Amino acid sequence: MPIKSGKEYIERIDKQNINIWYKGERIEGPLSQHPAFQGLIETQADLYDMQCDACYLDRMTYPSPDTGELVGLSFLPPRNAEDLQKRRIMMELWANRHHGFLGRSPDYMNTAIMALFTAADILEEHNPQYADNLRRYYAYCREHDITLSHAFIQPYASKLSGQNDDVEDSIAAKIVEINDKGMVISGAFMMATQGATCEEMLVFPTPSPTIFNNVNPSAFAFAVPNDLPGMAFICRESYGASSTYDHPLSARYEEMDTLVIFDRVLVPHDRIFYYGDEAYAGRLFGESHFHTHMAHQITTRYIVKTEFLLGLLESLADEQNVGLEPQMVLNVSKIITFIETFKALRLASEQGALHDKFGYLVPATSPLLASSILFPKFYPEMVEMIQILGSSGLIMIPSKLDFVSDSRHYLDQYLKGTTSEAYDRIALFRLAWEIGASSFGGRQTQFERFFFGNAHTVAYRMYNSYEDHEQLRQLINDFIAKNNSAS
Repeated sequence: MPIKSGKEYIERIDKQNINIWYKGERIEGPLSQHPAFQGLIETQADLYDMQCDACYLDRMTYPSPDTGELVGLSFLPPRNAEDLQKRRIMMELWANRHHGFLGRSPDYMNTAIMALFTAADILEEHNPQYADNLRRYYAYCREHDITLSHAFIQPYASKLSGQNDDVEDSIAAKIVEINDKGMVISGAFMMATQGATCEEMLVFPTPSPTIFNNVNPSAFAFAVPNDLPGMAFICRESYGASSTYDHPLSARYEEMDTLVIFDRVLVPHDRIFYYGDEAYAGRLFGESHFHTHMAHQITTRYIVKTEFLLGLLESLADEQNVGLEPQMVLNVSKIITFIETFKALRLASEQGALHDKFGYLVPATSPLLASSILFPKFYPEMVEMIQILGSSGLIMIPSKLDFVSDSRHYLDQYLKGTTSEAYDRIALFRLAWEIGASSFGGRQTQFERFFFGNAHTVAYRMYNSYEDHEQLRQLINDFIAKNNSAS
């Protein structure tokens, strides 16, 4: 069947010959065996095994419209309320398995390519071949259960060069040659999260404002396998480790971020989705309701992650016998309020869903964008609650090796809790440390702050999507006019 298992996922990743660099050395051998990637790959393999499990099959798959075989439900373009609900249930199942810590779980990019597919018709006027390319690529991803990452953001030097330098001299990502086999691209992209642990990459940058021979060479979108000649991945330092006791989160959920280099990479013509006219970048994002569909998946993850942090906070409070203290009740109630707020926003988006001009059902935008404004501000606050409650307990946390050493009897005697043994108590505090004081936790906080764009970008997205500005202004004008006439 088209849906793949965890074993197939690992085999595909290991089969690729990716030019990937970590700590100054090119990685050789199976990526699934490398300590910087092993935990994450095993976690994602577990997600793929879920959708093959008979217990989940009917909630995580649907029949392919082309073959009738089962494909992943996150590829489903919603046509009605039932489809939208099915998508949400499927996304909840995966989010609950990774507790919201995988920002790039497979359903994230499956949703992205699904959204772009729904607006493929607008490319007919640009180039019918591009429209057909996008439709076929979506079907290819769906039928082969392709694991995708994306590259949207260019490094600062590239953006600056694209604004200030001549086209020939600019280091901004651009098409440098077109031949009978395809288009040749050079440039770089950063924050390609999970770039190394996927099969293919969707590249869709914000175009630089440059025109050359009546076309913009930096205006393009395409998708390619990760191991094309000329592609290279440079990794940041890993925050993960092998011990799930010492590093209960990063040992499972460490998503590597990469700088992706395209050094004269030949992209076949059938993998190009648009080229030359920057207007189609905005139109594809806008008319596909890209950010709305993505926010539906993201809000589901927000809910699950917030529930996990609430459970951790209450567990820490119970361990220290402070669960009913006034400040703790205030903090717990505040997190519950945000959980219910996110659930209400998601429900409002589903109940307010409307069909777009292509016949697909799109959740209401404003409630989902509201969640993307609220969560980045609230997440650091939850982390701070854990830091303050954990206090010095987040610092004095022996490792698992200490519990198999001759010094264990001291740990058992002095680090036990009110009701728990030292080994279990330290496990709880190591979990809190990973969120509140580790490199992994710091990356999670920064990642959530900027997950859907910086604060100004998200605010403008909300402002521009809200349709009642003029109506509300008129409400005030009418109110004032009525009062004035009455007086």
